[in-house]
Amino acid sequence: METTIGGRRVRYIDEGEGTEVLLLHGWGAPAETYRLIIDHLKPRCRVVAPDLPGFGGSEEPERPWAVDDYVDFVLRFAAAVGLTSPVLIGHSNGGRILIKLASRRELPFSIPKMILMDAAGIKRRHGPGYYIKVYSYKAAKHLLPSLAEKMRGKVGSSDYKNASPVMRQTMVLALNEDLTPLLPAIPVPTLLIWGENDTATPLSDGQKMEKAIPGAGLVVLKGAGHFAFAERWGQCSRVLDSFIG
Repeated sequence: METTIGGRRVRYIDEGEGTEVLLLHGWGAPAETYRLIIDHLKPRCRVVAPDLPGFGGSEEPERPWAVDDYVDFVLRFAAAVGLTSPVLIGHSNGGRILIKLASRRELPFSIPKMILMDAAGIKRRHGPGYYIKVYSYKAAKHLLPSLAEKMRGKVGSSDYKNASPVMRQTMVLALNEDLTPLLPAIPVPTLLIWGENDTATPLSDGQKMEKAIPGAGLVVLKGAGHFAFAERWGQCSRVLDSFIG
């Protein structure tokens, strides 16, 4: 499906009926990459998952966006598609956006629950090229093998160099912002799902978030990496069902 937000074409998935779920994807892994989650939840949930501006089928921002710009977009998008009380699910960079969103004092909708999966937001020392490699290639490797074959040998710093100037600067803005001070301000019941062996957003990040977000709980998926939900889908799906209800 497509809509227009702020004069920009936005592609999104909107499937199922029932409990509202808003799913935000990670860097370089558009909404369709998360079919495991979408197809599992849609028999009893309305799952809405946009391609964030600059990814998938959605147009790039006209200028480099900071995390707050993506939060503003998500709020406009949610209003456009009629979400009133969505459970929030964010993976990696999508989790970063949700942390910023949930910490805002006033929102146009209520948030009953939030799930952060291997979420970004705690500032790391890696360069942008590293994140391009981890987010884009590993997403394809675990979820879209045919795409991974095409990407083989092309990941890494070259992807950062070949990205548009707008998206390169957008990534730098995101990586340079540390959201740690915002974590105690999150009033939403929050579940953290993390891969034990995540090297992009390490388990120590999840442990810090668990301590800082009031009442948060952390589930560690043994032996899994940054796309832990896909690597340990059986366990992850049960955890999602239990938390969402």
